[in-house]
Amino acid sequence: MYETLYNELLNSLNNGDKCVLTTYLCSNNDGLGIIEDKFFLTEEDINKKSKTLDDGIYEKINDSLLNGKIEMITIDNNKSILIEPFFPKPRLVVFGGGHIAKPLVEFASKVGFSITVIDDRPYFANSTRFPEAERVICEDFQKSFNLIEFKKSDFVVVITRGHRHDKLVLSNVVNNNLSYVGMIGSRRRVKGMMDELLSEGFSKEVLDKVNSPIGLDIGAITPEEIAISIVSQLISFKNKGNSSSKKFAYPEFDKELFLEISKEATIPRAILTIVSSKGSVPRKPGAKMVSYLTGQTLGSIGGGCSEADVLTTARSIMRNKGYSIQKVDMTGDVAESLGMVCGGTMDVIIEVF
Repeated sequence: MYETLYNELLNSLNNGDKCVLTTYLCSNNDGLGIIEDKFFLTEEDINKKSKTLDDGIYEKINDSLLNGKIEMITIDNNKSILIEPFFPKPRLVVFGGGHIAKPLVEFASKVGFSITVIDDRPYFANSTRFPEAERVICEDFQKSFNLIEFKKSDFVVVITRGHRHDKLVLSNVVNNNLSYVGMIGSRRRVKGMMDELLSEGFSKEVLDKVNSPIGLDIGAITPEEIAISIVSQLISFKNKGNSSSKKFAYPEFDKELFLEISKEATIPRAILTIVSSKGSVPRKPGAKMVSYLTGQTLGSIGGGCSEADVLTTARSIMRNKGYSIQKVDMTGDVAESLGMVCGGTMDVIIEVF
């Protein structure tokens, strides 16, 4: 019923748009409620108020985008709205495929970045060298800019093999208002390049945003250590640079899971989402999984007994359309009796449509 909606949402995220998915819920006395409506809004839609909604709902939607957290609004005794924020998977574009690039791509991909690597040398620009990269481009640096459409959500690392190439790349990316631009190099070399670009008319304000020398100062020496320092800085900009809110948390987004949800199901299935949590829990709000009546699953909301209980509930309602919210208790005697190491609670919404 809503598969097309998830496909459209996925396309918007792939285009670099921040989005909010809203689900209108109506609860019944038997614990199984009705999903009355679902739609998503891009950040542009929200700013323009393109859909007729109460100001209070728009306020909660903006809060969700600002904090990166799920919001649940109660309309009356039996009606509520679930608001889920989604941010594009951050893309890291690495210019230069040398000795630092290899561990950088490996580590960055492990922490959730989509990677594109560019180098003009076939030996360095190939998928065998960079199996974690979604795209590897072997092309002259100047020509490569025609192959990439930069988005505001992009991160760029400049680690080419020489000053001339670094300057060429930096001069082509620095005015794109990206989430992050970092360039490797000594302070003396970097200052000299910045002075050159200033003399060529580049804005000091723009150049001051370039992170160079690149990475966090952890005394890194080896390529692997330097890669860790760079990835640490990337994580910091991803999690802190996307919002002015100190409570911001980058929303979870599993592209593979969304692709599965956007397909029409031939057998009954349920979508499980953690909507809130307290204390120590294995997964945070926003974590999703898909469960089929056959027992197949994709994704996880924490594993163990807690997940098993929710899956049992999900199977019991899969042949119906609607939703149910289940509380999972991992505190005190409950946790001890089940052998859990966590000590919190979480609410999970089970959706069947």
